Amino acid sequence: MPIPSTVAGVPRSLLRDEVFTRLRDAITDGSLTPGEQLRDLDLAQQLGVSRTPVREALLRLAEVGLVIARPGSSTTVSPLEVKAVQDARDVVAAMHETAVRVAVDRLTEADLAEMSEANARFEAALRDGDLEAALAADDDLHAVPVRAANNDAVAAVLDQYSPVLRRAERLRFSTLTGGGSVARHAELIKLCRSGDSYGAAANAFDTFHSLPAARGTTDPSVNED
Repeated sequence: MPIPSTVAGVPRSLLRDEVFTRLRDAITDGSLTPGEQLRDLDLAQQLGVSRTPVREALLRLAEVGLVIARPGSSTTVSPLEVKAVQDARDVVAAMHETAVRVAVDRLTEADLAEMSEANARFEAALRDGDLEAALAADDDLHAVPVRAANNDAVAAVLDQYSPVLRRAERLRFSTLTGGGSVARHAELIKLCRSGDSYGAAANAFDTFHSLPAARGTTDPSVNED
């Protein structure tokens, strides 16, 4: 499928990262589907760039497991593999646990209000069946303690592995009501407000670690081998 945006005009210094981000997002939002072949020339033409940043982006995507690159052959969007989702889930859960534990003593009333507002948007989006809005609100809520923790290593690891988990999140939120997530978010905010850093950290860990590792889905792209 075509990439739904262009990066023409992006400064050279930012081009490499911008192409990577656009391709990553196209994979995680389903614009590029599991098993789809990725041709660097076609992608470069769609994005309005040369083939070099596309090739570099595909190499980075292969490193995080979002594409399968076969030297001298084809590059394809990877399937949702159980092990890859499990690995990403474990790492992402641990990073959010760390961020929340550090952040609790730093969160302001404005931060907590921001989290509550994001959870209200999340609940409304689920009620309306708006998956994209639900995912965005969920991201906004969990970004607050990550920002407050101000740990560059945690942020870097989340940036690398959260996209792998995003496809599992899309499956979860598109098939479930998400009511449990709304309540879990509310409990996280309550624990943060009370200053219970370890309780809040455990909540954050469970929120991400409870994501299904793709088992039981009816999506034919999921590979459980």
